[in-house]
Amino acid sequence: MMKNLFLSLLLVSVLFMNSFLEVQGGKWKGEGTTQNLESIVIGRCYDYIRIVNPAVGEKNCSEIWEAFKNAFINKDPCSILPKDYELFINLSLHTIPPNKSLFWENNHLLVNSFADRGRRYMSLADTLFGFFGDFLNWCGQANSIELDYESCPTTEECENNAVESFWRMASITYAQHSSGVIHVLLNGSAVGGAYPEPGFFADYEIPNLQKDKISQIAIWVVDDVEGPDIDSCGTHTVEKLENRLKTLGYDVTCTDNYKSVMLLLCVDYPDDSKCTLSSSLLFRTGSVLPAAYHILPGISDMKDSLCHQPCFGCQNHLRLTGHAVSSLPC
Repeated sequence: MMKNLFLSLLLVSVLFMNSFLEVQGGKWKGEGTTQNLESIVIGRCYDYIRIVNPAVGEKNCSEIWEAFKNAFINKDPCSILPKDYELFINLSLHTIPPNKSLFWENNHLLVNSFADRGRRYMSLADTLFGFFGDFLNWCGQANSIELDYESCPTTEECENNAVESFWRMASITYAQHSSGVIHVLLNGSAVGGAYPEPGFFADYEIPNLQKDKISQIAIWVVDDVEGPDIDSCGTHTVEKLENRLKTLGYDVTCTDNYKSVMLLLCVDYPDDSKCTLSSSLLFRTGSVLPAAYHILPGISDMKDSLCHQPCFGCQNHLRLTGHAVSSLPC
């Protein structure tokens, strides 16, 4: 009798503790809100408008934070919709330069490095509204003005969570304001293919591109240096993407292992066979700089300003070519 009573009390205690943990915010499988979220995002806002891209002009960072927070605070964390971020987007929106948009799938860190905080390209994370939330996590609680620092729902638990809906709205906005030549960087080593469906590019960005503002879509499929070649231009999921875009009426190009991106990847893998530059190219041209004209698209635009200028790197030039010079040859 006493044993049964003890077991009953133990079961009630376990159920009570589970219920208590759920109320306290421990019911979700995802990470909780990033600590010091308010300080981080307001700081990012000022960093962006003062240092990263002052061309966007003056923005009220405190007001942007309030609009961001009010999109999900005091709400069921599984009932946040993209439209809830409309005020935040409107307050943080700015022009995306033509020919600078860089879309991607399955290579977040590479895109951030290649875009170089908007200096080379402007990916979603290089806009103010994307910069605001990059690599952060957040959610609120129903019937509470507090953030949940213990746990937040994953997309598997519920799609309409605060972070997922934020990036959906940000992706839609980014696509709508992109123009000129559109660039798409895909991972040819990604399991399941370079162009995932469903995916942000497939579901939220392609449908919101403004065809009358776009002259071309350039796809770059780049394999991981030490990864397999799973997908390439004209095959598998990339072929599916190319056909979809062409059916929509876009002028589409596709390049495998785009050289500029490969050079960036090779910084971490200098001895890999994929990263060995042709020595004959260097010696045939007689200079590292002319060799770069052939390797890096766009660098030839610098030729007039660099050629025959005083050579501040002549020791390197001598070491690599065997020729001593006082200026860079053309």
